[in-house]
Amino acid sequence: MAHHALASQESYNPNHLLDILLGKMQLKNDAALSRLLEVAPPVISKIRHHRLPVGASLLIRMHEVTGMSIRDLRDLMGDRRTKYRLSDAQGRPKTDDRSNDKAAAGNAAHH
Repeated sequence: MAHHALASQESYNPNHLLDILLGKMQLKNDAALSRLLEVAPPVISKIRHHRLPVGASLLIRMHEVTGMSIRDLRDLMGDRRTKYRLSDAQGRPKTDDRSNDKAAAGNAAHH
């Protein structure tokens, strides 16, 4: 059984977050929660069994349906990280050598 990296944090407990959401939204079970969050029921099950982390898109959806802040939602599941690890590629402009060559050729033609 593969666990994700966040699961290694001792304080990480997504079940607490899911249980709080069930109560706050007055839902009877995880199936009702999955419908509210617009995810397939196995997603909630995998999160409960630490086989899938609560991803950014799901966290945002939880925020949208509950009105709770992302910080509060993360606190409820025990995610105490203060910074997110982003890929080096995120936010970096795409470089396409062919378009750069064409732009350079175009600039040279105007001089």
